[in-house]
Amino acid sequence: MADTVYHVTLFGLEFDIKPVAFSLPIAGGWDIYWYGILISLGFGLAILYAMKRAKSFELNPDKVIDVILVSTPVSIICARAYYLLFDGVKTESIAGFFDIHSGGMAIYGGVIGAFLSAALMCKIRKINMLDLFDLGAIGFFIGQAIGRWGNFFNQEAYGTFTNSSWWGMTSNRIQEEYGYGLVHPCFLYESVWCLIGFIILHTLSRRRKFKGELFLMYGALYGIGRFFIEGLRTDSLMIGDFRVSKWLSLLLFAGCSLAIGIILIKLKNESQQEYTPLFEGIQLNADTDTHDITDENIMKDEGTGSGEDKGYGAWTDEPSEDADDSDILDNLDENAAEQFLNAMGGIEAERTDDLGENTYDPTIYYSENKGEAED
Repeated sequence: MADTVYHVTLFGLEFDIKPVAFSLPIAGGWDIYWYGILISLGFGLAILYAMKRAKSFELNPDKVIDVILVSTPVSIICARAYYLLFDGVKTESIAGFFDIHSGGMAIYGGVIGAFLSAALMCKIRKINMLDLFDLGAIGFFIGQAIGRWGNFFNQEAYGTFTNSSWWGMTSNRIQEEYGYGLVHPCFLYESVWCLIGFIILHTLSRRRKFKGELFLMYGALYGIGRFFIEGLRTDSLMIGDFRVSKWLSLLLFAGCSLAIGIILIKLKNESQQEYTPLFEGIQLNADTDTHDITDENIMKDEGTGSGEDKGYGAWTDEPSEDADDSDILDNLDENAAEQFLNAMGGIEAERTDDLGENTYDPTIYYSENKGEAED
């Protein structure tokens, strides 16, 4: 395999590639494939990104590493198991299970395994699961965008004929397996789509509307992209005539999109609930007029005398010189007085003058000096 060379044509460009990057002088020669190198590179960059951004997601980097150390091997095992399950390949040994050269791995198995094991580790290490899932979703897009190029070096994960004279790719391996003509470079489509997904999630990560938003967006974005790309592929995992990954992608897109919509509508409704001012509906009956006591009136600047722009003087046209708390309550009817006392109970407001030292009690509205508001 180390001597295998593929002569590739991609969008009119011709070049040769080898699936094996180099060989180690171990046990007669241990081939190191570009496929493994690129997947490892994707994992590594995703981990570096997670470490750099962990604190911005209110996560402890050390605990994030603990999760990664468990979820990484689990995701690899699940990716291989998913492939074998739907490809129908039977293995008789553990070595055969991990012999990815005789078969491959499926990204959906890896995603499922990673998130399930991460959820368990979040419970064990007492980590906010949704924060971690949001961060992990961005990392998955990084890993997938890079890892898909491993398919290119293996000349796999390609699609049907493009019927174009220049758009697409071909190689001696594709011609042997599928026929002559340019085919859709599905690996490239997915790599670009995942790169776009990374940019979107990275941009939105600094202004999440709710925890779990990026995780759901990952599912929706990857799902809809994979749905269309999978429909082009010639090596889809099948159950009869059923393309497993294609319809799983559609289900993922629909479920995540619906969840996002429901949550956003709920948040919008909560934010639009009518705000009732603290003193709404409580009325003060003065000698000449009746005025509403509202938050707005209470927060007016200090003023004197009558007139609506004179601070506390706005509540009565001409407050009496001897007005105090009892006078105010006397002017309230029984129900309004009860509302007033309930509203004022336990409330302590503070106002500072130029020196920043004076405070006032909001239940005291007029001084004993000709209706002037007290400091």
